[in-house]
Amino acid sequence: MAKILVSGGAGFIGSNLVDKLIELGHQVVVVDNLFSGKKDYVNDQAVFYQIDICQAPELEEVFAREKFDYVFHLAAQIDVRKSVEDMELDNRINVLGALNVLESSHRHGVKKIIFTSSGGAIYGFPEEIPTPENYATNPVSPYGINKLVFEKYLNYYHRVFGQKYLNARLANVYGPRQYEGGEAGVIAIFINNAVEGKTSYIYGDGLQTRDFIYVDDVVRALVSKMDDETVGTFNIGTGKESSLLEIVSAIEEALGHKIDIEFQPAKLGEERRSCLKTDLAKKVLDWQAQVELSDGIKRTIAWSKDNLN
Repeated sequence: MAKILVSGGAGFIGSNLVDKLIELGHQVVVVDNLFSGKKDYVNDQAVFYQIDICQAPELEEVFAREKFDYVFHLAAQIDVRKSVEDMELDNRINVLGALNVLESSHRHGVKKIIFTSSGGAIYGFPEEIPTPENYATNPVSPYGINKLVFEKYLNYYHRVFGQKYLNARLANVYGPRQYEGGEAGVIAIFINNAVEGKTSYIYGDGLQTRDFIYVDDVVRALVSKMDDETVGTFNIGTGKESSLLEIVSAIEEALGHKIDIEFQPAKLGEERRSCLKTDLAKKVLDWQAQVELSDGIKRTIAWSKDNLN
């Protein structure tokens, strides 16, 4: 049994991760300010602190009291558009707040930090699809810039202080407990709207592609090398492109009926294609995505039907 901190453990990916860690027999502590997370999503076997990672003294007290073996850092400002509107806020949370987690981890002897970074935002508009980890990182949003900045800090702490880390550059994650809003939530938005009989909107022709990965596959990747010597940066995706029109078709097939879709003008600056090359994760982490898109959508629809008003 290990003592583990999950920052952002009341959120979509974080709460699913907490469930898995507890299932594996670990003792889990969650730190979350509940700005976007939900207390109801926190496993009742986890210890919960309602703390903002930007509150350095309070966070330091938790580290001193709990004495963690491992830290999964997921707490973040996750909205790309919000990062453009308020760059200072995004920097404060995604860099300075993250540094509070990193500094406390270093001071209190945490063995390894696993960080959820962004595969889509960090590479910008790559010409190589699927995109490998060694492709040039040219983010085109403050969100992507700040995710990359913290990756660099983790590498610095490793080289200078020996702090072990793993950067998981995630593709577009979907599944139960995902919130509406943000591009990464397009499957959740379409499914929630379909279940509630509302209209969903496609901006552009619907042929833009993304690499959609089910949350359970992401969780398996995050825990795969928690307690060994593996250090580095890994793309976590399916390596497959799916268009928005294909997502709509998969949802309609799972539901057994058409859903209401309305087309709107394309959004300026939107990526046409995004997909991650995952060969390195397969080789080093001994991991690959297992849940097919059609199956993941069916599972997400089932959860939405059970949990939406």
